[in-house]
Amino acid sequence: MKKIFSIIILGASLLTFSCNSNKSSEEPANDTPVSTGGQENVQDDVSQKDVVKVAAGSKDHTTLVAAVKQAELVTALSNAGPFTVFAPTNAAFDKLPAGTVDGLMKDDKKADLQNILQYHVTTSALKADFLTDGMTIGMVNGDNVTVTVKDGKIMLNGAATIVASVPASNGMVHVIDAVLLPPAKK
Repeated sequence: MKKIFSIIILGASLLTFSCNSNKSSEEPANDTPVSTGGQENVQDDVSQKDVVKVAAGSKDHTTLVAAVKQAELVTALSNAGPFTVFAPTNAAFDKLPAGTVDGLMKDDKKADLQNILQYHVTTSALKADFLTDGMTIGMVNGDNVTVTVKDGKIMLNGAATIVASVPASNGMVHVIDAVLLPPAKK
């Protein structure tokens, strides 16, 4: 009985080996490139754009888009969300002291850049009419932004005014006229 069992196992092993070696020599090589990355790599010209693609489609947000890429936040912000992004314009970045943006775009300042950009994002889709005077919004970096509403204008931290709002597939983009700087860590 042991002899028969051994022969069956040997036969099955040989059959498996020969099938595997024949299979690999008969199948053509698959040279199709495999795309890597997250949701940002999906090509879709029909559906509503996500928050990153909304910003990327604006000539007034090239600095923000470059910063999001440098901070390696494209994938995170391209995913399902929901997100509200307070998106400073190029002119808003230009108001910062000379050399600030260039300094933050260096690899050794990536953590600082991420902190600042994450201070512009909250994990919910907040329309402008939801924002009320005195409201506090928790931001992705762990700090808070305070909303002020005066004469119909919505301001954040008394410094940045929402000048436009654009819905996105994964949230809302509010265009702002100043860069929000997180409070200094204690």
